[in-house]
Amino acid sequence: MNEYSHLESRIRESLAHPQEPDGDAVEEVIRLLDQGRLRVASPVGGTWIVHEWVQQAINLYFKVADLQVTELGPFSWHDKIPLKKDPASAGIRVVPPGAVRYGAFLERGCVVMPAYVNIGAYVGAGTMVDTWATVGSCAQVGAGVHLSGGVGIGGVLEPPGARPVIIEDGAFIGSRCVVVEGVLVEREAVIGANTVLTASTPIIDVTGPSERVHKGRVPARSVVIPGTRPRRFPAGTYHLPCALIIGSRSQSTDRKTSLNQVLREFALPV
Repeated sequence: MNEYSHLESRIRESLAHPQEPDGDAVEEVIRLLDQGRLRVASPVGGTWIVHEWVQQAINLYFKVADLQVTELGPFSWHDKIPLKKDPASAGIRVVPPGAVRYGAFLERGCVVMPAYVNIGAYVGAGTMVDTWATVGSCAQVGAGVHLSGGVGIGGVLEPPGARPVIIEDGAFIGSRCVVVEGVLVEREAVIGANTVLTASTPIIDVTGPSERVHKGRVPARSVVIPGTRPRRFPAGTYHLPCALIIGSRSQSTDRKTSLNQVLREFALPV
């Protein structure tokens, strides 16, 4: 990111003088995001680093961009951000009426069914974004990930520096799962259908003699399903949602074979 320090300086100067933002610098940041040369967050030595000035540039883009009307047959839109152009040259497949916004980047081999990928998102090679799935602004999705039908991957633009949702390589996210508030799903984890993960959701490893609780992070290769745990209130005892780690993916050099084994072994709905 040091090679873009000049851009960072110009964006920070724009933030200091929001009435006169540097439109050229903002446009350049969005162009670099669209090309995958910049990312909102990037892995460095096993740790994810958030580049908050890039998030700020996206916020400024909404200020400097003009509203435009786009029409296609009977459909009409009025928006500031156009769709991503030329998916064929990028080596990605976008199935109608799937939509990828300008400023998002998808590596070669990605498939977007009738789904939505927002500005600032980064999606790794060979990932499937299945029907009605949503990849929110700035979300970081790794290579070889499967986002099943109806999955909601949350976005974040504020507060600046907030970690986006991160789904690492090889993960499988089951149908109608919701992952928001900067949750990190580590590599090759399997999240069963209808699991909701927020920053405060207890993610409880129940595979040992005593529970181990994680928050905001699903450990690598974990198999996770939705669950509940009791909590007493003045009006009585109620069961609040949590997520349960019930096992882990077996070691395999073939990720697809390993995933199929996991789904059969744990009888997971997907």
